[in-house]
Amino acid sequence: MAGFKKGTREMPEMNTSSLPDLIFTILFFFMIVTTMREVTLNVKITVPAGTELEKLEKKSAVSFIYVGPPTDQYRAKYGSKPRMQLNNSFADPSMIKDFIAQERQSMEDQAAQVVSMKIDRDTKMSLINEIKAQLRQSWALKINYSAGSRGSGPKQ
Repeated sequence: MAGFKKGTREMPEMNTSSLPDLIFTILFFFMIVTTMREVTLNVKITVPAGTELEKLEKKSAVSFIYVGPPTDQYRAKYGSKPRMQLNNSFADPSMIKDFIAQERQSMEDQAAQVVSMKIDRDTKMSLINEIKAQLRQSWALKINYSAGSRGSGPKQ
C-alpha cells in the first residue's frame, strides 16, 4: 500500500466580502421599520369617532397636547380626573403659553405651527375651553382635534 502522508490540512478562510452588504441591508431595514415615539403617554385616551377626517401633512410643525385621565401608574398620585399632558409631564393650562413659545423656537416654519389635541372622549368641555383660551392668548390659532374613523373602534 502506498503510504499516505499524515499531514495537516488547513481550513480555507471564510469569504467575508459580502458581509458589509449584508450588515448595511439589515441596518437599512431597521431604519425603515422602526418608529421613534417621542412622548410616553401618561394619560389614557380613547379618541372619539369622526366622519370628516384629514391627515396632517407637515408633522414636523405639529405640537401635541394630550388630555385624559391618568394611567394606572399615576392614578394614586393625580386621581382619576382628566389631566393635561405636555410632552412627557402633566401640566396645568396656565403652562400652555410657555409650551407654545418653546415649541415655536424649535420649528423651522413657525407660521405653519398646528396644535393637535388628543382628548379622551369623556373629558368635560370646561377643561377643553380653558385650554383653547390659553392657546388663543398664545396666538396658536391652528388647532386640530384627533379622532378615529367610525369603523376603526377606540384608539389609544
